[in-house]
Amino acid sequence: MTPGSPHFAWRDGLLHVEQLRVADLARQHGTPLFLYSKASMLAALDAYRRGLRGRKSRICYAMKANSSLGILQVFARAGCGFDIVSGGELQRALAAGAKPRDIIFSGVGKTADEMALALKTGIGCFNVESEAELDVLDGVAAATGHIAPVSLRVNPDVDAKTHPYISTGLKGNKFGIAHDAALAVYKRAAAMPHLRVVGIDCHIGSQITDSAPYLDAMDRILDLVTAVEAEGIRLQHIDFGGGLGIDYKGDTPPAADALWAALLPKLDARGFGDREILIEPGRSLVGNAGICVTEVLYLKPGEHKNFCIVDAAMNDLPRPAMYQAFHGIEPVSQRKETATTYDVVGPVCESGDWLGRDRDLAVQAGDLLAVLSAGAYCMSMASNYNTRPRAAEVLVDGDQAHVIRERETPADLMRGERLAP
Repeated sequence: MTPGSPHFAWRDGLLHVEQLRVADLARQHGTPLFLYSKASMLAALDAYRRGLRGRKSRICYAMKANSSLGILQVFARAGCGFDIVSGGELQRALAAGAKPRDIIFSGVGKTADEMALALKTGIGCFNVESEAELDVLDGVAAATGHIAPVSLRVNPDVDAKTHPYISTGLKGNKFGIAHDAALAVYKRAAAMPHLRVVGIDCHIGSQITDSAPYLDAMDRILDLVTAVEAEGIRLQHIDFGGGLGIDYKGDTPPAADALWAALLPKLDARGFGDREILIEPGRSLVGNAGICVTEVLYLKPGEHKNFCIVDAAMNDLPRPAMYQAFHGIEPVSQRKETATTYDVVGPVCESGDWLGRDRDLAVQAGDLLAVLSAGAYCMSMASNYNTRPRAAEVLVDGDQAHVIRERETPADLMRGERLAP
C-alpha cells in the first residue's frame, strides 16, 4: 500500500498495518495518529546489511529522520549505531540503549557544552565541519582531559540533484570543509595534541534517487584519502553518509543493496577495501515504514477548488509546506462512489497548510485518510503551532500495537510557562 513497503496492505477493502486494521487503531488511539511498522524498518535495514555483507562496517541510523524513543529502540536492539546532530539527540540515543562507541556526532554548530558531554560519554567520533570547530573541540578535550576522535566532513562539490533545502554537498551549502582545503586541514588536525584523526566523512544530500552522485562523491573522497595517507595520516574508516531516497510518488531510488554493489568495487579498485565503512541512513530506514491517519472534518466545494479539510495539519506533517513535498493520500476504507478532486488541507490558519494538491478521493466527512510515507521528517519536525498538541505514535509489531508516544494535551504545552506578576 505505502510505496516501497509491503507491510501496509489492503485486505477486504480495509487498510492494514502488518496484521492490524488501521481503522481499529484510529478508533482506539484517536487522530491524527502516526502508525509505524517494525517489520518495514527491519526489512529496510536488512537491505543495507546485505549490501555490506562480508565488510567491516557500521550502520549508524541518522536519527534526525525520526527520533522517537520507540523507533530508536528498534534500531538499537538491531545493533545499529546512531548519527546525532545535537546534545539532545545524544541523550535520546543513550536512553534508547545506544552504545556510546557507536555514536557519531555530526552537525555544523556543536557547542562546547555538547562537545564536553559527548567526550564524557565516550562517543565513537566527531564529524568536524570547520577549522573553527577543530579549535574549539581541541580546547574542550584539553579542558576535560580527553582525546577527541575526529573525522573531517568533506564537501565534495557534487550535485545530489535533490531539493535545494536538503542538498548538502555543493560549494554553496553550509556543510563540511571544502574539498580543495581538506588536505591542509587534515594536516593541521593531526598536529593538534588533543585530537586523534580516525576517518573521513562525506554527505551530499537527502532524498537522492540516482546512484550517479554517490559514485561521483566516492571518486572525489577516495582521491582525498590517497592524498591524506600520503602525508602519513592513516584513516581507519571512510564514512559515506546517507541520503538515499524513498518512493514518495513513483520515485525509483536504487535499492540499498544494489547501491552498495555499485560502490564497493570502486573502493576495492582503489586499494581501500580493508577500511571500515560507516554509513548514516535515515529516511530510507523509516520513511516508508510510517503513515499518518487523519479524519475528514469537512468537505468544502468551491468555484475553483474543492477542499477536503482534515484534522492533521502542517504542524503534524510539515514537509508539504516546507518543501512542497508529495505524500500519497488514500482512504483507509475503500468506497465505490465516484471520486472528486480535492486539495487536502488542515485546520491551521495558514494558506500553506496543505497536505496534498489535486487528489482524487471518494470520501465523506468522518472518513479516515492515510497520509503515506510519513515515517521520516514528520514527527521529528512537528510543532505546536496554533497550540496544537502533537499526535500519538503507535509501533505495530505483527498483531501487537505499542504506544510509543502519548498524545499531548494543552496542559503539556503550557507546563513550563508562567504568567508574569
